[in-house]
Amino acid sequence: MNETPGGRQSRARVRVVVVDDHPVVREGLVAMLTTQPDFEIVGEAGSGPDAIALVERTRPDVLLLDLELPGVDGVGVLRRLREVGSPARAIVFTVFDTDDRIIGAVEAGAAGYLLKGIPRAQIFDAIRVVHAGGSLLQPVVASTVLRHVARGATPSNRESASLTPRERDVLERLARGRSNKEIAAELSVSERTVKFHVSAIFSKLGATNRTEAVSRAVQAGLVRL
Repeated sequence: MNETPGGRQSRARVRVVVVDDHPVVREGLVAMLTTQPDFEIVGEAGSGPDAIALVERTRPDVLLLDLELPGVDGVGVLRRLREVGSPARAIVFTVFDTDDRIIGAVEAGAAGYLLKGIPRAQIFDAIRVVHAGGSLLQPVVASTVLRHVARGATPSNRESASLTPRERDVLERLARGRSNKEIAAELSVSERTVKFHVSAIFSKLGATNRTEAVSRAVQAGLVRL
């Protein structure tokens, strides 16, 4: 487990911790991420227990996390960090695309789920989106999550009645994976207004992030995907 010195010198940069049990993969990710001027790698770990300790000590903005780890697996890491109230936002970066792995990670609090082998630009974008408060799932992953929640979906009129027409507009675009900036442009409003509506949607649906909000909306029959 290594920590990069000087991690607190630049507050404007996205502070990232990389966790993967394969040293070559981990080192490759670190080398790739350091090509971006707005990223700062504050640490790396190769096991679940080391990852938990490292995140608690360095308090990164974003955690890039593999699922297959010695000691404690990635889902266990996510659950532990949620228990201790860690503010770090996690992106699962793995080769596993099975339903149980995906659902387990999302339910444990992952803000993003990416499959290894995607272009590096998508990894960079995911880190920036998640750091900005969004959630990002690859299409194959999103379809798995939506199938899961749809199986137990029971349309409800309570949530539908409590959302304003504008909140419904925003919610539909959240479900399509739009960023706040994109939603603002489509609705001809400011990003600040979009953030206000997103916050209201979270509150009314009892959600803590975009993925959870969309899942609850699907369960309530508020959006169709």
